[in-house]
Amino acid sequence: MNYSGGRKNNSIIMHMRIVTYGLIILLVAATSCGVQHRLPPGERLYRGATIHVDKGPGVKTKKKQLKNTLKLAANPRPNKYILGQPIKVWWWYFIGPPDPEKENKGLKAFLRKKLAEPPVLSSRVNAKVSAENMAGLMENLGYFHTTATGDTTNSRRYTKAIYHVQVQPQYLIKSITWVSDSSALLKLLQREQERRSILKVGNPYRLSDISAERDRLDLYVKTKGYYYFNPDYILTYVDSTIGNHEVDLFLNIKRSAPAYAKHPYKINSITIFPNYSLTSESLDTSRVGGIMYDSLFIKDSGKVFNNRMFAQTVTYRPGRTYSSRSQNSTLNRFISLGSFKFVKNRFERSQTDTLNHLLNAYYYLTPARKKSIQFEIDGFYKENNSLGSQVSLNWRNRNAFKGSELFTVKAYTGFEVSYFDSLKNNNSFRVGAEGRIKFPRYAIPFLRIKENNFYTPNTSLSLGYELLRRQLFYTKHLFKLQYEFTWKNNVRNQFTFAPFSLSYLNASNVEDTVYKQALVDPSILLNIYSEAILGSYFSYSYNSGRGSQKNKFYFNGAIDVSGNLAGLITGAKNLREKTIFNTPFAQYIKTDLEVQFTRRLSSKTNWANRLQLGIGIPYNNSALLPFAKQYIIGGGSSVRGFRIRNVGPGTYKPTIEDLRFFQVIGGDYKFLFNSEWRIAFTRVVNGAVFADIGNIWTKDTLLFGKAGQLSRNWYKELAIASGIGLRFDFTFILLRVDLGIPLRKPYLPSGQRWVIKNIDFGSAAWRKENLILNIAIGYPF
Repeated sequence: MNYSGGRKNNSIIMHMRIVTYGLIILLVAATSCGVQHRLPPGERLYRGATIHVDKGPGVKTKKKQLKNTLKLAANPRPNKYILGQPIKVWWWYFIGPPDPEKENKGLKAFLRKKLAEPPVLSSRVNAKVSAENMAGLMENLGYFHTTATGDTTNSRRYTKAIYHVQVQPQYLIKSITWVSDSSALLKLLQREQERRSILKVGNPYRLSDISAERDRLDLYVKTKGYYYFNPDYILTYVDSTIGNHEVDLFLNIKRSAPAYAKHPYKINSITIFPNYSLTSESLDTSRVGGIMYDSLFIKDSGKVFNNRMFAQTVTYRPGRTYSSRSQNSTLNRFISLGSFKFVKNRFERSQTDTLNHLLNAYYYLTPARKKSIQFEIDGFYKENNSLGSQVSLNWRNRNAFKGSELFTVKAYTGFEVSYFDSLKNNNSFRVGAEGRIKFPRYAIPFLRIKENNFYTPNTSLSLGYELLRRQLFYTKHLFKLQYEFTWKNNVRNQFTFAPFSLSYLNASNVEDTVYKQALVDPSILLNIYSEAILGSYFSYSYNSGRGSQKNKFYFNGAIDVSGNLAGLITGAKNLREKTIFNTPFAQYIKTDLEVQFTRRLSSKTNWANRLQLGIGIPYNNSALLPFAKQYIIGGGSSVRGFRIRNVGPGTYKPTIEDLRFFQVIGGDYKFLFNSEWRIAFTRVVNGAVFADIGNIWTKDTLLFGKAGQLSRNWYKELAIASGIGLRFDFTFILLRVDLGIPLRKPYLPSGQRWVIKNIDFGSAAWRKENLILNIAIGYPF
């Protein structure tokens, strides 16, 4: 009986395969015929090129590399083929070509862009021209005397191009010589070329290297005053007749280069027009109504800005030699102020003193709207099974004190509702306001720091208040005051220093529910104690950059201290023993390190990694970090196989009562490592496979007992998860959906923590407990 059933199943499978293969054959035939009869008369589809490479004696480059290079000159590019058929061309004809008299919008235009491509016809193929381009390309790469021939072959439906290329050895650079005319400019170019050059003796000859070196030298001399110099003024001679497959390079300045381009220029005057309108038909260079301030001529008839702001923003002065670095840094600083919508500058030769080679500089600044108000309404979902909304009103003034100071005021209110059965009625309501002023400079009373950098430093002073009411539990009042500096010394490095940061938390209206639970678990009272944080903060971040780099590196390090001076003055030794303003103050030292490394594996795949280490050391007046400073684990940007607040610290498993009474279930120490393989399926849809490892621990046993305390066996208490994800990149926003599965649960008994063997996708109970769906905006790191 079983044997008969097996034969029946095999028969069904065989029939399914036959049907599948038949459908594929029909699809291929339909596509092929559907495209062929739509082509213009006498036309065929271009099927691509075959390149045959014959290496001459002494050619060391591999054939595969040579073919890949030669393909760059084989035009046109053929259509893409799927299962040997031009599916995208079929879609092109099925949808219909675009109408030149109509805008390409709507469903058809969208489908045409995503699914189709126009046919590449045989009439576009010119094998002779492509062969000449191949020979020219190889000559530009130093493969002199390389020859190429091309022809086409036709079948009933397709045209193919056949190329035969005879590659000769690549020539190397034997010497680089500047033909000196003893001018200051040529000597400057020669010194820079010898010091740091793209062209080096022994390197292969490449025309692209010569062009790149000319551009580099041009940028260099523009930092030395040569405003009118141009890379085309550098002439390069190549002598390839010296033998042994080598060339001599000779460099010189063209005789046709104008005389004014061969002289360095100094700045004669700097004029600033801070109220320039783009609707002006001509640039206004009139000085009528302007004033001189710190060697700058400023025409601000409406006195909209403080003249000191311009003096701090412009990084050079009259009398200095022109430098493109100073020009670019000044432009960047004006743009970063935020007070101007458009910034443009102009340099012109002084007409009053042509012998001394002087430049007049003009800056035209179009102000942005000074004041604005914005209303926002947000909805959110949190991984602790709650939903909420927040309404905020934001007002900003981009030039509060006439020095491009940004003054913002934000008022907001919101609510959060829990829909988890055991947490119902555990809702919260909040209302608050924050005022912040940002100065585009170092704002330090009685002290002026001179800085002259590409990036404008910022000083921020913020003051805020928030009232939080948790239904059935308590009311909290939070006051915050912070004074901080942010600056950069280059595009990769950023520093933040907050010499003064004050947070004051006061709890009131504590309900009997809390005190009743405290009889069972006294530690929850720590959640409602008033506390002051009086500290300082410093952070440094390094970003190797984005763009097309193969390897990307990011580092962030921070140190946060609180209560050191207050503890020294008051002599604090024991938990909550000393107060400031009748409130116990926190004492701790907290250090955070984060390292990210991403490697591009191919044009469509990346391997991204992140390591986070956190160490918080509470002492004397504190036994644990303030709840706002504690580390958390789990969730969509952490260990994605565990919900936030549902794992850790240590081997502790948070209870329902913990989730009800603690806003934060955190620790004083943290370890987290994430690794993610990212692949691009289309321009919009990306996928990922990830693995996450981490946990948190406490220093003391006050909150979660010995189970949550850091021990020497911390590495045996790590939570491990893995999963897959999809990312939808809509350019303006990236929506991320990750499905995580726990592989190791630290709260289980020792020896039972690995749960891989328990994976059972067929079990509804297992899926409900272990399939963790994370929906978020942006990448996890």
